[in-house]
Amino acid sequence: MEIRVLKYFLMVAREESITKAASRLHITQPTLSRQIAELEEELGVQLFDRSGRRICLTDEGILFRRRAMEILD
Repeated sequence: MEIRVLKYFLMVAREESITKAASRLHITQPTLSRQIAELEEELGVQLFDRSGRRICLTDEGILFRRRAMEILD
């Protein structure tokens, strides 16, 4: 897992939208979606609940967000 991917995850969690997060990160939406999917596969958990245009963190996602913030601090 790379620091870059942690930053991607945190931006998606903050924006609650992959499209908005991709725009703020200056990367394409498909690239960001793929990175998040690979992160979820690597961790073996679903980090986001995807419904409609908004996505929100699952319980595992909330725990991982806390850990990601600790790592980046």
